[in-house]
Amino acid sequence: MKHIRNLNRYILIVTTALILAACERQSNTSPPNSISLVAVGDIMLGGTAEEILIENGYDYPFKKVQHLLDDADIAIGNLEGPLTNLCESTLDKEYVFRSPPDSVAPALKKAGFNIMNLANNHILDFDIQGMNDTINSLKGQHIQTVGTGYNSTNARSGTILQTDNGRVGFLSYSLTFPESFWATKDKPGTAFGHEKDIKEDVQRISKLVDYVIVSFHWGREKSLKLRPYQPTLGRAAIDAGADIVLGHHPHVLQAIEEYKDGLIIYSLGNFVFGSYSTDAKTSVIARITLHEGKYYSAEFTPINVLNTEVIFQPQPLTGIAASNVIDQINSLSKELNTNLIQTNDKGFLHTSSN
Repeated sequence: MKHIRNLNRYILIVTTALILAACERQSNTSPPNSISLVAVGDIMLGGTAEEILIENGYDYPFKKVQHLLDDADIAIGNLEGPLTNLCESTLDKEYVFRSPPDSVAPALKKAGFNIMNLANNHILDFDIQGMNDTINSLKGQHIQTVGTGYNSTNARSGTILQTDNGRVGFLSYSLTFPESFWATKDKPGTAFGHEKDIKEDVQRISKLVDYVIVSFHWGREKSLKLRPYQPTLGRAAIDAGADIVLGHHPHVLQAIEEYKDGLIIYSLGNFVFGSYSTDAKTSVIARITLHEGKYYSAEFTPINVLNTEVIFQPQPLTGIAASNVIDQINSLSKELNTNLIQTNDKGFLHTSSN
């Protein structure tokens, strides 16, 4: 009996230790000397949001999610549309976006963003001048940009951010039309993502940094399904040495994949987008931990982005609503052998080596 009691006591101790360890890991406690990266989806502070933002201020959209951005080493979003005061666009395009630079750039800085992806299908809505106005206004707020340039080589060159715990390199590509937005060897624009170029760029910038983040503007708008080229290019980036792949453009969430030692988020959905469309209802804010030269863990906070309800002010979801978002992601990600563990209205991922 004594041996049985001792065995039971041993099992209890081990079980308790495992539970405590699991709870600590699911709280996403970052290890020492790590880097925290917060990533959000599409941002466009114009369109039908303009009246609300003029009335309430351009800090208004971030107030209910500010705590999720505050203490990150790096925060990145996809900026849809230029920050420019130009009034006329020369493009024959159904939707053209723009936002006031003197209002939006400071608001993005105050929210905590220090880098913006510009490789998308709206950054040249007001031509090259609009793109340049955007870069200059963000630069004036000490926000870096990635994905555009004065030619294709420059657009593919990437951006490096220095943190207290290492250097992080960013690359970005747009695989969306119009084709006229893509930079060429003698024309400004966005970087286009040929697989060969992506591999070369990742390998090049990897030699200069501790971590590599690759963004793709890709996929089909409003579609939960991946286009075949998305896994091909996302995995190619990881194979070449990238740690994280961030996707946007569909405006809705898509699958997440832990692939080898990296993480691919195929679409982050919307964040703050100036439209009352009901196609984009929910999204996530991703908080990723980088440690010892690789992806370590990720935390996903479900948010409500249905503007008929939140009026251009995304807010965290709780209870069943949060669970439904995590369940949706897990359903989309099942074929990719990736599953979020839910704790306290959030979803967590941890690499098998941790």
